[in-house]
Amino acid sequence: MAGDPPLFYETHVFVCGNRRPAGHPRGDCASKGSEKIRDYMKARVKELGLQNIRVNQAGCLDRCELGPCAVFYPEGVWYRLDSFAAVDEVIETHLRRHGRVRALMLP
Repeated sequence: MAGDPPLFYETHVFVCGNRRPAGHPRGDCASKGSEKIRDYMKARVKELGLQNIRVNQAGCLDRCELGPCAVFYPEGVWYRLDSFAAVDEVIETHLRRHGRVRALMLP
């Protein structure tokens, strides 16, 4: 909105780190490897020298049954990131080329 300060980060990525009790019907992202996904994504963003991008762990994003999931702001785009290859594809397409990886996007 006019008069708002500029964005601090071009893209802010929140990776769900939620844990639920074993056997919960919706599951949780942490038991599906979201912490390793987050750590890998943080390392790759740094290795590639991508500026103005922050990768953080979030608490529950309320979509664990679809996860491990992440949301990218300010766009509000949600992805299922279940492998390092998925992370690499999202980094290249979403963060570097400002496109979308439709096959990984959550509805």
